[in-house]
Amino acid sequence: MKKLIILLIIAANLIFLGACNKMTLDLAPDSSITDGNFWKSPEQFNSFIIGIHSRFRTHAYNFFVMGELRSDIYGDSPFGGEATQGVERFWFNTLNSENVGISNYGGFYQNINQINLFISKTLSTSVLTSADKNYYLGQAYGLRAFYYFQMMKTWGKVIIQTVPSQSFDLNNLAKASSSTTDVMALVKKDIDSSTVHFSNDYTFKETKSLWSKAATLMLKSEAYLWSSKQMGGGVADATIAKAALTEVQTNIPTLSLMPNFKDVFAYAQKGNKEIIFAVRDQLNEYDLFGGNFAGTFLPQGSYLGNFYDSIAATKINTSVENLAGLLRAPVKINTFWRFSNADTRKLGTMKGAYNLIGGKYVLAGCYLYKYQGVNDGGSRKIVDDYPIYRYADLLLMLAEAKNILGEDPTTEINLVRQRAYGSNYSAAKYGFPNQTGDNIVADAILKERFFEFLGEGKRWYDLLRYGKNYVVKYTTVTQDYQLLWPIDKTTLTNNKLLIQTPGY
Repeated sequence: MKKLIILLIIAANLIFLGACNKMTLDLAPDSSITDGNFWKSPEQFNSFIIGIHSRFRTHAYNFFVMGELRSDIYGDSPFGGEATQGVERFWFNTLNSENVGISNYGGFYQNINQINLFISKTLSTSVLTSADKNYYLGQAYGLRAFYYFQMMKTWGKVIIQTVPSQSFDLNNLAKASSSTTDVMALVKKDIDSSTVHFSNDYTFKETKSLWSKAATLMLKSEAYLWSSKQMGGGVADATIAKAALTEVQTNIPTLSLMPNFKDVFAYAQKGNKEIIFAVRDQLNEYDLFGGNFAGTFLPQGSYLGNFYDSIAATKINTSVENLAGLLRAPVKINTFWRFSNADTRKLGTMKGAYNLIGGKYVLAGCYLYKYQGVNDGGSRKIVDDYPIYRYADLLLMLAEAKNILGEDPTTEINLVRQRAYGSNYSAAKYGFPNQTGDNIVADAILKERFFEFLGEGKRWYDLLRYGKNYVVKYTTVTQDYQLLWPIDKTTLTNNKLLIQTPGY
């Protein structure tokens, strides 16, 4: 089994290397690669951590689904006539024990097991320099904390496993789940271990597609804001969250907002100055969400040309919008109209498809347009990176922490708004605290996050962090148990120590 573990992680590494372009790996024949002879050189450790990131990339779609699809963004019928094929269970919040949405804890324990193995081998090795050893451990502990934080927000109680297992199979663990308190304690412990090992190394690697100290500090802020609001941490945890964010600002002054919102996500702008950590996609190597983005969020080119682009005042040009998608999760028309027309994030995030009726454009439907990809061989390939953390997130989490602490978040909110409105920006009209609803500061920050991060897997988690009342206000959730997710029956059957999420 150890041989299988090594082979699978190397296979993932070789795929990911195509995106990084800079690394080389000299492998022994498959028949001779085993746990006993693998951990013999710095190159082998490097290949393994790249492989962990490669598998992390395969989980990006589940991260996105868990963080966004149950919120208030999606919900209309596809304007091209497609069937939603069960995806509607997310935004209608009709998940149940038969239709759980995501099975087997998203497959995350496979990579957690690899991280556990990597930590064990890295702690005991003598082939690495001290600097490399500490950087790798900083990455590994940070990634493990990220996984457990996502699972805690999704299922509440989950299995804690911090030592390597001989098998990828979660069922063979035969362990009960731990409380959310214990899981959060592990998240914070791993975050601390990550920051200690990174020490004063704030460097980015592979154009920000690999975990870094800045990523750990962003996760630290997010986790402590969660515990501040949801686990009784209050002012003390908000203070820690603020300190983590200001540490990033102080030590990485090259980070800032891109002048143009759309450029943050552009294929030609990978690893730009706003990105802190992103999942790397690449043409002819790996599409966004492994192709699931096009297969869920984009319309088919075969009918798209029948609709109009109201800005261009002509039918949508399918030689440019040559999409080969399947629109199962359209953006709600109501979501589109919640944005001001003066806000560049509106058309930088969504695209409307219009009918021309009686000389007037009537919106028929919307779809995500934040990730536009590139034209290649007559079709559009969605190969933009998927941002996990970026500087706008830092600013708005800092605003949130400041608000909890009774401090003034005006600067952070207005930096985001100024970029959003561009040449349309007027402080008196669009600046904080001059927009409608700005008198309730926490709600103003939440609304700004809605506009800024739509399509980035954050909205559902934002609502959860703010509390059940916000979830009920904005989504179709009506019962407490719906705040968490059910566990699939196969996982429950194979691991008798697991208990179904209460209510399901």
